[in-house]
Amino acid sequence: MFWLRVNMKRIWNRIKECLKDESGIGVVEIILILVVLIGLVIIFKAQLTELVQTIFSKITSESGKI
Repeated sequence: MFWLRVNMKRIWNRIKECLKDESGIGVVEIILILVVLIGLVIIFKAQLTELVQTIFSKITSESGKI
């Protein structure tokens, strides 16, 4: 699970860098990036749902200690 978060963070940082760089990025590139991201979400939907539920349950249980 840790490697997934690290890789997703790297991918997200790379996407942000690409969006900030305006030297030739076009609509087609943005659409392709979105298609890939949507495909990854569809493929890993179960794992992502489990990860988010785990995070929220941990936040809920830890918030009572504060």
